[in-house]
Amino acid sequence: MAQITLPIPQEIGPLFTVNFKSIRLTAAQFEQLCSDNRDLRLELTFEGELIVMPPAGSKTGLRNARLNQRLANWADIDGTGACFDSSTGFTLPNGAKYSPDSGWVRRDRWDALTTEEQEGFAPICPDFVIELRSPSDSVSRLKNKMQEYIENGALLAWLIDPLKRQVYIYRPDHDVEVLEDSETVSGEPLLRGFLLNLHELW
Repeated sequence: MAQITLPIPQEIGPLFTVNFKSIRLTAAQFEQLCSDNRDLRLELTFEGELIVMPPAGSKTGLRNARLNQRLANWADIDGTGACFDSSTGFTLPNGAKYSPDSGWVRRDRWDALTTEEQEGFAPICPDFVIELRSPSDSVSRLKNKMQEYIENGALLAWLIDPLKRQVYIYRPDHDVEVLEDSETVSGEPLLRGFLLNLHELW
């Protein structure tokens, strides 16, 4: 595959999209593009738009590491599913290829995938996803993304906005719940016993 250089113009900010609708990248091409540009976090929408994100800022990285540590610790003890960090790509049923900041998949669903599927951008929507807003993120874009996760099979999705100390909670067939400057957020009943201390992320 020919090398594609994706410079990040300062005038359009740290996140931008590249229109690949007319080309329609194959799964193999997208995976190769990600491999060739490891300093960038790339996602592909179901419409064929390539979303280009540079590495996270230091404070966002610190928050994300703590978030993944808490979920991974709980998952190890609970044992009913597998936890994934922000470097993990998933292929949703609608064809979008996203990398949530944190994700969790039930063990039976994960084990049902082939080894080849697990090694690539697994064709599965996580049961639980978290997106952590950074200063450069558009809240409206992230809200649309959370709804897309739910529409593609997620049973619980959190959009955590540490800048405004808000958490948006998405569930199938429920109105979005918003927590304002809450001390904790619970993963019940899907994630039994998982309680995240939000003050660690503010």
